[in-house]
Amino acid sequence: MKLQADGDLAAAEARYRLVVDLGYRLTEVLPILAGLLARRDALDEAVEQWDALLAIDADHPVALHEKSLLLDRLGRSDEAVACLERSCRAAPDDAIAANNYAVMLAREGRTMDALTEWRRALAVQPDNIQLRHQMRRLCTEQVPFWHIPMMNDTRRNDAFEAAIEVAIASRGPNARVLDIGTGSGLLSMMAARAGAESVVACEAVPIIADMARQIVAANGFADKIDVFAKPSTYLEVGVELEAPADILVSEILSSDLLTEAVLDTFEDAHRRLLKDDAIVIPRAASAIGCLVESDVLKDYVFVDQVSGFDLSRFGDFAAMKLPIHGTMTDWRRLSADIELVRVDLTQKRHESDLQVLSVPVVADGVATGIVQWMQIDLAEGISFDNHPDGYSDGGWLQILHNFPQPIQVRAGEVLDLAVGHDRITLIVQPAPKVALTAVSQAA
Repeated sequence: MKLQADGDLAAAEARYRLVVDLGYRLTEVLPILAGLLARRDALDEAVEQWDALLAIDADHPVALHEKSLLLDRLGRSDEAVACLERSCRAAPDDAIAANNYAVMLAREGRTMDALTEWRRALAVQPDNIQLRHQMRRLCTEQVPFWHIPMMNDTRRNDAFEAAIEVAIASRGPNARVLDIGTGSGLLSMMAARAGAESVVACEAVPIIADMARQIVAANGFADKIDVFAKPSTYLEVGVELEAPADILVSEILSSDLLTEAVLDTFEDAHRRLLKDDAIVIPRAASAIGCLVESDVLKDYVFVDQVSGFDLSRFGDFAAMKLPIHGTMTDWRRLSADIELVRVDLTQKRHESDLQVLSVPVVADGVATGIVQWMQIDLAEGISFDNHPDGYSDGGWLQILHNFPQPIQVRAGEVLDLAVGHDRITLIVQPAPKVALTAVSQAA
């Protein structure tokens, strides 16, 4: 031990091995030797020493813990997780082991198991800031930031609730309601408050589904709402649903309309989970947009001359779309509002679509692209939109569909666009058959 303290690790190791060979105080010496070997990166040999200790005491919590960390460094992640699980069983009050186990589980994608371990660790050390930080970090990585501003969007909430109330009044309290992508459970609770006796909700993200169950219970609707932690495509009539649903409510529309597999999800629901005459909320959604010029946005999507060099080729890597905040971004209209794409969500099948749309230009300028927002048809006389001129308090942003290059346009002309969708994303680009005049960024 003195040799080790003096930094002569090689000599210390030789003496420790001699002591081990003599069988002297092995449960004390083996951990020291294992630690010394790990310090000089002899990881496999360090694992051997922990194994020797485990041969003496198979449930030695420190040996299991330290061995798991070494296995993790060696890239043997499955063995590391299994070893650390044994350590946690052997020492359930060891908050450090529980934290390390949770970190490994989170890295392996076992989110709910990781949260369980962090909660267990916090029960032992409730004031441990590191544990709370790790747990919160995992949650925020799983839950996009826009959930909370979306929940706080009063105008959106009121529109959805009005449509839900009309549907429940039409079909009666015994109508079966299906809520796809429930999030916090808000729409499900609206349906229950409107009188629905049976609501089946699903949420693909397990930690969000778990929170939805807690929120539903805290608000007194646990007897009316069942929340399942799975995508709707994994639901089955006769299993999670007693019978096909009479009403579908869903808010899985993204800022650019289709990204969250909207069409696949609604088509699957129509085919397997809904009655033929089911009420669908929302029943349709449109992408609306206008041609814009913006000195601010062009620097995010175009590049030309920089520090005396031509970097224009790098523009091939520019994002095809850019989320923006319509009321906080400086841009100027070059056209009136125009409907780009409309999707009827009551239809049972949708094909990809691409058409030429002629956009009348109302002002001279250099067009950066199309700023797009949504208009949602929830029920007869009930709609919602996130028009950039008056919407600033929700989770939906507007989207810039930028052109490959800036385009010079003049008032009175018409700009032809190729507009449509591939079932997953919107397509908004200059129509290739039309000769368009590209101008440099400096123009």
